[in-house]
Amino acid sequence: MKIYTKTGDAGTTALFGGTRVSKHHIRIESYGTLDELNSHLGLLRDQEINSDYKDVLIDIQNKLFTIGAIMATDPEKAILKSGKERLNIEKISTADIERLEAEMDSMNTELPEMTHFVLPGGHQTVSFCHIARCVCRRAERLAVALYDLEPFEANALKYLNRLSDYLFVLARKLSHDLQADEVKWIPEKK
Repeated sequence: MKIYTKTGDAGTTALFGGTRVSKHHIRIESYGTLDELNSHLGLLRDQEINSDYKDVLIDIQNKLFTIGAIMATDPEKAILKSGKERLNIEKISTADIERLEAEMDSMNTELPEMTHFVLPGGHQTVSFCHIARCVCRRAERLAVALYDLEPFEANALKYLNRLSDYLFVLARKLSHDLQADEVKWIPEKK
């Protein structure tokens, strides 16, 4: 299979189902940002971190591909003439969202109470996690913009929202595990 098809040379790309849209279409921006997030999570997973975190990150990366596939499917062509869904894969479930919540709850038991905002940084691995969190927030904003135009599975939005929270807690836990300084943001008073 050739990687280059030349079909996008005029600035369009095909959705799952064949519909062609501009490469700057909100749908393409949405799942393209998920791809960017997935790459940042791969970088984070490549760090010297607990293998349990790596396992969760692999699961998250798989879920992001699922959400990307949902977004890459033309809603007008999502159902085949036979009545079956074009995208014949498991979708994001409530259990997927609850797993992120359980992981956060577990990590939080070992962390000091948060009394201030935290400045990103302290260790390169922690910084990679914060970058992923920020990209996740951007992916969520784009997904919401797409959802407002053409609704898709609501659990996909919930998952992205919970994922950015998970990445914040993971960054704090990595700071704790790596014994990195967690610098609090303390605004200057007038």
